[in-house]
Amino acid sequence: MGETRERVTRADVAKLAGVSETIVSYVINNNRYVAKEKRQRVEEAVRLLNYRPNNVARALKGKRSNQIIFIADHITNEYFSSIVSEMDRYAYDAGYLISLCSNRNTPEFISQVISRQFDGIIVSSASFPTEYVEQFSQAGIPVVVFRRWRHQRAVERVAYLGTGLYTGAREAVRHLIARGCKNVVYVDRISAKGHVSPPDDMRFSGFVDEMEANGFSVGPESVVCGCRSQEELTEEVKRRLRTGSRVDGIFGRNDMLACIAMTAAGQIGIQVPEQLRVIGFDDSSISRLITPGLSTVGMKKEKIAKAAIDMLTQMIAGSQPENQDFETVLIERESTAVPAGF
Repeated sequence: MGETRERVTRADVAKLAGVSETIVSYVINNNRYVAKEKRQRVEEAVRLLNYRPNNVARALKGKRSNQIIFIADHITNEYFSSIVSEMDRYAYDAGYLISLCSNRNTPEFISQVISRQFDGIIVSSASFPTEYVEQFSQAGIPVVVFRRWRHQRAVERVAYLGTGLYTGAREAVRHLIARGCKNVVYVDRISAKGHVSPPDDMRFSGFVDEMEANGFSVGPESVVCGCRSQEELTEEVKRRLRTGSRVDGIFGRNDMLACIAMTAAGQIGIQVPEQLRVIGFDDSSISRLITPGLSTVGMKKEKIAKAAIDMLTQMIAGSQPENQDFETVLIERESTAVPAGF
């Protein structure tokens, strides 16, 4: 009679790999960050021992949580709060609750998200690395990513949604040029660390491409960037308006930045729209409340929200949806008007 072979346990794997059983669990379930060298030792021990995880335990892990998480760069941003509000309606109707979370951009953050076993993840972040999206996908979690770069590397089993950032930016610049602007400045984001938007960023590349398509060159003086606070941005806009060739148009990356620039212009006696035309992006409430009213580019938030939830629920059900793209809407207000007699 052949010798009965004892079943290999998680403790056996841990002993051979020289790690704790908890680390073995993290690697097998892929639900926490584990240092590369430890992960490799565990994977090698699993292979050598021909370890097979308990299928019943794995099935229990597969229970749905009926929870979706939306990861964004700035959760206080009005755009994100309004689009999450729209998504919440569709998610609730589909049987899910949705949470809004600020991106921490660390391996531990990714581990924390995976360990909470969300049924699906939606990511809208300019700074979120593709490798983190891959980790979510490898953990078996459906992911929908809002496109933020022109050339975004696609991850297998991840769905992508375009909100119109690139085409909307081009439309904003085209509108300023149609109003007679010849020297347009792009106002980039405020960053506590002085970060600037990369060339592949959709809004920035839309600005550059439309300017160049109309025969205007874009150089360092065409961009206000790297500012760490609203005060620093205000002073930099004033400096740019006072020096060099006369600026006659400003495109703000979002409405708040455009309003800061418009206020800075007023503080040094430059009138909008008589001497300077300004346009923003997002159609936030401030664009309607400021005087003069701010022209802006609006996104189809309700349709985008519905599409994101529809795509995610399809993935949860086991199918891969088609990627989707949406167009923006130009909203003209007084800040880009052509005054009578001009």
